[in-house]
Amino acid sequence: MSIVSTLKEISAKSIKKLYGFDLSANDIQINETKPEFEGNYTIVLFSLVKQLRKSPEVLGEEIGKDICTNNTNIASSFNVIKGFLNITIADELLIEILLFNSTENLKKKSTSKVMIEYSSPNTNKPLHLGHLRNIFLGWSVAAIRKANGNDIVKTCIVNDRGVHICKSMIAWKMFANGSTPISTKTKGDHFVGEYYVKFNDVLKQQIEDLVAQGKTKEEAEKQAPIMLQTQQMLVDWENGKPEVMELWKEMNSWVYEGFDETYKKIGADFDKIYYESNTYLLGKEIVQKGLEKNVFYKKDDGSVWIDLTADGLDEKLVMRKDGTSVYITQDIGLAEQKYNEYQCDKSIYVIGDEQNYHMKVLKLICQKLELPSANEIEHLSYGMVELTTGKMKSREGTVVDADDIVSDMINIAKQRTLELGKVADFNEQELEHLYHIIGLGALKFFLLRVDPKKRMIFNPEESIDFHGFTGPFVQYTHARIKSVLRKVGDSSTSINTSNLLPLEKQLLIMAEQFKTVLHEAMQESDPSKMAIYVFNLAKTFNSFYAEHSIANAESEDKKMLRILISKLTADIIKESMKVLGIDVPERM
Repeated sequence: MSIVSTLKEISAKSIKKLYGFDLSANDIQINETKPEFEGNYTIVLFSLVKQLRKSPEVLGEEIGKDICTNNTNIASSFNVIKGFLNITIADELLIEILLFNSTENLKKKSTSKVMIEYSSPNTNKPLHLGHLRNIFLGWSVAAIRKANGNDIVKTCIVNDRGVHICKSMIAWKMFANGSTPISTKTKGDHFVGEYYVKFNDVLKQQIEDLVAQGKTKEEAEKQAPIMLQTQQMLVDWENGKPEVMELWKEMNSWVYEGFDETYKKIGADFDKIYYESNTYLLGKEIVQKGLEKNVFYKKDDGSVWIDLTADGLDEKLVMRKDGTSVYITQDIGLAEQKYNEYQCDKSIYVIGDEQNYHMKVLKLICQKLELPSANEIEHLSYGMVELTTGKMKSREGTVVDADDIVSDMINIAKQRTLELGKVADFNEQELEHLYHIIGLGALKFFLLRVDPKKRMIFNPEESIDFHGFTGPFVQYTHARIKSVLRKVGDSSTSINTSNLLPLEKQLLIMAEQFKTVLHEAMQESDPSKMAIYVFNLAKTFNSFYAEHSIANAESEDKKMLRILISKLTADIIKESMKVLGIDVPERM
């Protein structure tokens, strides 16, 4: 049981004993005491004033006295300020935490099976900066849930078919002259992405030409020759036309090779990869059954829709008039396929907030179809990543490719590390590995330190500051602790000390909070809670290290105490960064 949970329990007992009032421990509000006041945790009393008919000052004095008198091993003293009861945690309890708390055996017995879908790339372009936030968020949420005991299935849906894929195919047929990634010495996903940009350049020009001829922009967009060719190719693909299928398979294989290389570089992995080309047919079957049940309806032009206006939404297309599917079609099929294969308690979709409406529609359609998959659907919505220059657009070629940003981060890490001038003991291979760890750690931490629901602006230079709210700062702190521990040697597993100093006490209290923060991060699907926690832990350790000597402590007991505190802090930093997907070096 955590310190906060323990305080809630003994507070509820004191209230029952003193006033005969039954209050659930969960209804007691406890916060960390503000730095300007004495104490470690604060019990908020104002909610009890009306029920117990006493002032918060009187309540604080009476409850505080009872807690400290009858729980000397938990609370050593108290004070009441402006109606807030501040409790100081007993050194005895914190020493016990130091000796018996460990980051080992964190995993609880699995309580639920959770699927997490992330990445979800299209095979018409390489992964970009926006994908990186998605991937790091999905991977970290999975790691956090696994650390909390969940049985995890990590999945990815590859959008390998549809009109966007046909755009790259049409452009390749028109302009590639048979060239390939090998012949041009280009990474496969980048090669295909170039033709997606080329398609949109041509489309833009054709629209301008048609508008100049007197067409409206809407008419021009529909009648542009390259768009008509693309729509026909999509029909040909769904009809299985051999030459179209052959080109589709070949171009997708180029992209997959590129994706795999990027995933390996950033440490992303999946237990199961789904392909839209294998799920859309099931979606079409479900739509047909929905028609028979009058869940959907067919318009005069043959297109299939669902009317969600009574649910506060609108009418939604689920099948085009030419019989081809739309995104929601395959999503319905995928939701059902996932459930049939894994029957998870929860299926989390890590998808950007521009798809909030789409995900509401998906869940509602599945509910109306009475599919068992409907109840497990949960959307983890996150804000887009923008550059200091503004939004990214794939079709205009203004995105920052994931490969480029990772390479840039590693190069910046190299530059900053060399500036520090502490690499004399590293060989070339060790240095390259160190630059990779620091650069990738900086990137992941920066993208994960922000609440997922918030939009963010990516700043590479800021992300790799060794003194700021960054991954490298935390990594450097871990390396510093490990360096100190190598110098001071092993410690005893028993210590005889009392009178913990404020920073010693603060580190132990923060260490005890690890499992609570880990649980909160799972409950809210928010890795930023772990990032903030581990940064504050590292910052507190640095303050402690600057103020108190470990090797030359004032007594042998104090030395042993500080060694144990340092070991525990390093372990928790490592575990916290681990669930963020970030390695921490032993030396820097």
